[in-house]
Amino acid sequence: MGVQGLNHFMEDCCPETCIQVNLRKMAVDHMNAHPGSTPTLVVDGMACVRKWYSCQAWVHGGQWKEYLHILNEFVSAFSAAGIRLVFYFDGVVEERKRAEWVRRRLRSNKDIAKLFHVIKSHGQQPGMDMFTLPSGLATFSRFALKSLGQEIKCSTRECDYEIASYANSHNCMGILGQDSDFVIYDTVSYLSASKLCLQSMTTVLFSRERLCHALGLEKTDLPLLACLLGNDVVPDTCVRHIRDRSVNEYRGSHGRRQGEKVLAVADFISNYHPLRDGSEGITSLSLPVADKHLLENGMHSYVLPGQRFPWTNQKLCDAYTVCAMEKIVDADILEAAKEKHSRAECFMLYNILYDGVVECSNTLEDEENIELPSQASVFEPVRERIYGLLLPTQPGHAVPVAVVKEWFVSPGNTLKEPKLVSPKQFSESEIKPDLRDLWFRKDTEVRPQQFSTFLALLGLKEYAEVLDSLEVPLVVVLCLVTYIVLQVTHLSLEDVDAYLSQAVCVRLKTHTDLCHTKVPCVDARAVQLGSLFVRGLTYMVAANSACGSPLGMEDLMPWNTFDGLLFHQKYLLAQSGRPAEQLLEGNSSWISQFYSLRELVLDTCRKRGRTIQAAQRRTQQELERPENQEACYWGESTPRHCGSSLHTNRPHGRGTGAYMQGRGSRSGARRPERRRYRLAPRWPQPNPRPYCP
Repeated sequence: MGVQGLNHFMEDCCPETCIQVNLRKMAVDHMNAHPGSTPTLVVDGMACVRKWYSCQAWVHGGQWKEYLHILNEFVSAFSAAGIRLVFYFDGVVEERKRAEWVRRRLRSNKDIAKLFHVIKSHGQQPGMDMFTLPSGLATFSRFALKSLGQEIKCSTRECDYEIASYANSHNCMGILGQDSDFVIYDTVSYLSASKLCLQSMTTVLFSRERLCHALGLEKTDLPLLACLLGNDVVPDTCVRHIRDRSVNEYRGSHGRRQGEKVLAVADFISNYHPLRDGSEGITSLSLPVADKHLLENGMHSYVLPGQRFPWTNQKLCDAYTVCAMEKIVDADILEAAKEKHSRAECFMLYNILYDGVVECSNTLEDEENIELPSQASVFEPVRERIYGLLLPTQPGHAVPVAVVKEWFVSPGNTLKEPKLVSPKQFSESEIKPDLRDLWFRKDTEVRPQQFSTFLALLGLKEYAEVLDSLEVPLVVVLCLVTYIVLQVTHLSLEDVDAYLSQAVCVRLKTHTDLCHTKVPCVDARAVQLGSLFVRGLTYMVAANSACGSPLGMEDLMPWNTFDGLLFHQKYLLAQSGRPAEQLLEGNSSWISQFYSLRELVLDTCRKRGRTIQAAQRRTQQELERPENQEACYWGESTPRHCGSSLHTNRPHGRGTGAYMQGRGSRSGARRPERRRYRLAPRWPQPNPRPYCP
C-alpha cells in the first residue's frame, strides 16, 4: 500500500518531484562515479508481477510458458543495457501488518465472487478491470527468474525494509518498485515499475530530495510524515485526529489547495520538530501512551542500519531475528532453512520452522460450488505430514511440541484468527526419517530415502518404483493428480483425463504453440480445477523441499507441467465425450504415455476403494452455454506474443461477439448475422504494450 496519497501528491500536485530518466544513461553515470562496479537495480518482485503477467489469458490457471518468455524478455532488456538485477520477494507477513493483509484478502474474495458470476453468466473471461493474478504466481516467479540465472532473495522480515537496506549497503543504482515507502527510506533512488518502458529503457524517478525541498522537511522527518499520512503499520484511528486538525489549521492560513493533506501534515511536523537532544518531538504530541509507542515503532520501521533518528530517544533495536522455534528445532536445521529461504530455494520451510506461521493468499475458487472443496482443505493432509516431518516430538512421545498457525484464504473463512493445525506424526509402522540425513547427506544412497519420504508425505508410497520409468515432470503430475482424486470425491474420469492429457501435451509445446490454443468458452468449474492444480504444485515444492529435494525443482514448475488454456481445452473436449486420440492430438507416443499414467491413477484409486465415475455427458453446445442466460458470448483478443485469437478462428475485430444456440432452440444452425452482439464496450481491452506508460 505504501503511504496514503503520497504517490498522487508527487505526480499530480508536485510534479517537479517526478523526473523522467533513461536507465542506460543512469548506468553509465553510475559506472563513472563508481569505477569497477556493476550498475545494479534491486527489483521489488511483488510490485512487478502484475506487470510481468501480461498474458491475455489469465483466468484459466496461468499461461506459464508464455510468462517465462515475458520474464526472459524483461531480464534480457536490462542485461543488454549492462544493468544487473537483484530480485526481492516477500517471504513473511509481519504480525503488525496482519490486519491489513487480512483486509486485502477479504476484499479480493469479494472480487473473485464477482468474477465467477461473470464467467457463469457470459461464458467468457472478464475484462481487465476484473484482472486477478493466477494462483501461485508470486511463488513460481521466484523459481522462474532463478531458472533464468537471476539472483533472487526472499525476505525474512518486512520486504521493503530489506530492499532499502540491501540497496543502501551495496551502493546500488536504484530500486525498481511501486511503493511510496521507498521515498520515505533514506536509501538509493526509487524508480517506478509502472512507468517503465522496456523499448526506450526509461522510467520515472521519485525524488525524495525534491519532495523534502517542496515540503520544507529534512529526510529524517519523512518517517513521521508517512505515519501521520497513513501506512500499513500505524492504524489510521491512531493519528486521524492529528491529521484532521492539521488540515483545518492549514486551511485557515492558506485556504483550500490541491494536496493540502500532505502540505498540512508537513507544516505540523515543522512546528513540532525535536530539539537536538531529542527532547520534545513526539513526546509533546497529545497522544495516549500506547499510540505514541505505535507511532514510534512505525517511524523506526523506516530507519536503516547505521542511520540517525532524531525524533525520539528510544533506542533503536532489531527485534526481527527472534525465532519462536529455536528451543525445539536443531540449530543447523534452522540455519539451513533460513539460507534456503533467503536464496528462494524452497517453499514454506522457513515459515514453519522459525515461527510456525504460514499463510496462503486468494485462489480462484467459486464459493457457490459446494462439490469442490477449497484448496486449503484439499491439501491440508499433506501440510500436516510436512509439519510432522519438520517439527520435533517430545522425547519418547509421539505428541508434537508445537502447532502451526495457518492463515489460509478460502470462501467463507473470515480470517478472524488462524487455524491451529497439529503436525501429523508418522505411524508406528513407519520410522520417521532423520531430517539431518535428508538435508545434509550428499551420498547417492540417501536419494531413495528422500524420494520415499516425499511419497510418504503425499500418502502415495506405492509409486516408489515409478521414478525410474517416467520422466520426472510426469511423476510430479501423476502424484498430484492421484492425490487430488483421492481427496476430492466429486472428481470425474473426465477431470482426470483433462489433467493428464494436458500434462502429456504441454511438455513439447512452445509458448507460441500454446498461444494458439483454441477455447470456445470459459467454464467456471474448469477455472477452479486449474487453480487447484497449480496450488497443488506449490505443496509439491514444499514437500520436495522438506525431504531434501530428491526431485529437481525445475521438474515441479508449472511451465513443465501445466498450461491454463491447454487444460481448459482438454477439459471441454473430455466433458463432451471426445476420445483420447483427440485429447492427445493424434500423437501415438502421447496416447501411450497418457494411458500408462491413467492406469496408474485408476489402479491406485481402486486399491484405496475410490471409484472414479464418468461424468454425465454434455454436448459441446451445452458446455459453451452460460448458466444464467440464453446465449453464450465472447470477445476477441490477441495474445501479446502471438498473432492468433485465444478462441476459435473468426475475423479479428474490436470485441466482435458470437451468438450461440439458446436453450429454447432445437436447431443447431447459427442464427442470422444480424442477431450478433458486441460485447467490447462492457470491459476495456488490456494495454498491448505493458511496460510503456
